[in-house]
Amino acid sequence: MSEAQGSHVAGGGGGTQPVPVVERAQGERAAGERAEGELDQSASAASYDAPPTLADESRASRFWSPRRVPATVVALLLLGAAGLVLYDIAAVRAGHSAMGWRRDLARELGERPLDDTAVLIGAGVAAAVGIWLIVLALTPGLRAVLAMRRGDEDVRAGLHRGAAAMVLRDRAMDVSGVQSVRVRMTRTKVDVHAVSHFRELDDVRGDLDATLADGIRDLGLGRSPGLSVRVARPGRKG
Repeated sequence: MSEAQGSHVAGGGGGTQPVPVVERAQGERAAGERAEGELDQSASAASYDAPPTLADESRASRFWSPRRVPATVVALLLLGAAGLVLYDIAAVRAGHSAMGWRRDLARELGERPLDDTAVLIGAGVAAAVGIWLIVLALTPGLRAVLAMRRGDEDVRAGLHRGAAAMVLRDRAMDVSGVQSVRVRMTRTKVDVHAVSHFRELDDVRGDLDATLADGIRDLGLGRSPGLSVRVARPGRKG
């Protein structure tokens, strides 16, 4: 009875047209199985880079640290050592005997073999200090400050990584289904770990991806970092 009614519809011209029959039961069953499988997962294992957040970004150079404290300490140490050596040399030229530490140092350097433990330790410390000074001289420093795009050649602006991470965290908390968020930001990447207490994890992660991409774009950074988003269910209590 129902099959005959559903298969034909009377028209004004006396003809009939078939009406498509939708298998709702099978469709609802398949959708329910997919939703059940997605909701049962305890964490989203997907970690990916978001699309570029800036189409025409102008990369700004990093800020260079003045390094006043290391430069002052090294300068004072070198000045004191050079002054002491020059004073001792001048005293010897004037007919006085050399200082005891310089005589002992010359004797130790002349008598001790090169594979002596004290010599190796002293050489290692000197090499480490030299490498440290070279790194300080060649690297810009201020890793916690992110350079922003330069709209004016005479103005340079920077944003602290902690402040940028806080802004992105507030953006992420506005996404529906997000219970808590932890944001870790470096110069090249933003790692986001979110906890969702309702909604499907894939939907929450997609909304976070879009929201945080807009947030990174609004930060106005000279070099846009990559984005990695992970979403998990809250852990069971007890």
